[in-house]
Amino acid sequence: MKLLSVALLSVVLPLVNGHEQQTPLNSHSSLSIPLLGYGTWNLDKSNASEAVSYAIVAGYRHIDCAAAYGNEKEVGKGIADGLKKAGLKRSEIWVTSKLWNDHHRPDLVLEGLEKTIADLGLDYLDLYHMHWPVAQTPSTGKNELGYIDTWHAMERLLFTDKVRHIGVSNFSPAQLDNLIAKSTITPFAHQMELHPYLQQTAWVQWHYNHGIHVTAYSPLANSNPTYGGPKKGSAPALLENTVINDIAKESGCTPATVALAWGMSRGTSVIPKSQHKERISENFGALECVMGYEGFTKIEAMGGKYLHRFNNPSKGWGVPLYEGLDDA
Repeated sequence: MKLLSVALLSVVLPLVNGHEQQTPLNSHSSLSIPLLGYGTWNLDKSNASEAVSYAIVAGYRHIDCAAAYGNEKEVGKGIADGLKKAGLKRSEIWVTSKLWNDHHRPDLVLEGLEKTIADLGLDYLDLYHMHWPVAQTPSTGKNELGYIDTWHAMERLLFTDKVRHIGVSNFSPAQLDNLIAKSTITPFAHQMELHPYLQQTAWVQWHYNHGIHVTAYSPLANSNPTYGGPKKGSAPALLENTVINDIAKESGCTPATVALAWGMSRGTSVIPKSQHKERISENFGALECVMGYEGFTKIEAMGGKYLHRFNNPSKGWGVPLYEGLDDA
């Protein structure tokens, strides 16, 4: 039986380190983005610090944050505590955050970065994403597509010694093409929703063809409580899906580690979130999950059957998003 594991990604992993030219001359670290990360979206403030600290001690070296999550102060305390307990330097972990829509005006971009860095208690970020290609007017809350001038302001951040790389999140093909055509610096990475129910294989491959790393958020699909669980007549909860569970039994993995290992096998970094220590540890085990080739084939087929995008605020914001992509 053919076997695949995270350790065998010799073909795709070199692409993960693309656009090193983004790193400023006075770089704080030479660390590359780890494939397995710890996400903090909707991480409750009540134990966010403890959870982040535990994740670092458990072995995670990639922490994903965002101003919009409203918990960066707590996450920052967890990072500091985790580094101390694990005996690590700041330069030994990768920290990502994101610029929110209300700071798209070019003169507010640096302010947004500095607020995030201060809340996290850090001197710099390894990666700073534009969270959405959507600009929100702070005084009115009105949303509109707007990202070119914002990106140009983000390009200038690379010379502040406060960020190593810049990237985007939730862009459509046309939007990303437009940004690249009108900019000096290509995004280092693109963070997007990816999981066995939303595989977007051609879109992921496009990024690798252009040297852009991809990070998958919601890698466990509708197991994220934010999405309200499976709806009647829709895809079953991913971790209860019989295909995923059968693969887990065959490979000696858990359903969660199967889904995460599948994501990493594509060269994408994955950022699962959990409040619970046992699940944080379980998810970290994805690095050791080895599946048969047949398992990957089954997951690929499952994607066509249960195609679904769970995070789409287009209607609520009144702007078109994900045009030209699966389940837009």
